[in-house]
Amino acid sequence: MQQQDMTIKFIPPAEVLPLRSLVLRNGKLYGLCVFKEDERPDTIHLGMIDEGDNEPKCILTAFPQKKDGYEGIGYQLRGMATHPDFQGRGLGNQLVNFLAVYLKGQQVSYLWCNAREIAFRFYQNLGFEFVSDEFEVPEIGLHRVMYLRLR
Repeated sequence: MQQQDMTIKFIPPAEVLPLRSLVLRNGKLYGLCVFKEDERPDTIHLGMIDEGDNEPKCILTAFPQKKDGYEGIGYQLRGMATHPDFQGRGLGNQLVNFLAVYLKGQQVSYLWCNAREIAFRFYQNLGFEFVSDEFEVPEIGLHRVMYLRLR
């Protein structure tokens, strides 16, 4: 399969919901894919957009959210998802790295997330560290809090 041209863009909240639902909820529970932070003006929604069909193939959401025990400005990463047909191509890596560089420029101190067990290695490869024990999210599975120092 030929690699499509992709561009990272800031996108509106509505454009992350279909991919969130497909990847994070197996196409079900669409209402649970809407986060209360989605419409906040300080929330960031990024998409890796396929220039062929102008659709996001990888998305993430981040917003200001301190994590207890950490100093400085913190952002929480949520709703990271890559379309199944595009997984393993480095799109998520590029998107998180773009976010990290952008947040550093905004004087953000750290980025953190509640990572699913299946994504632990992905986040570790990006420099995130475990900062909690495992915990269960009902109907979703095991998670751990992961942390990336930005400055």
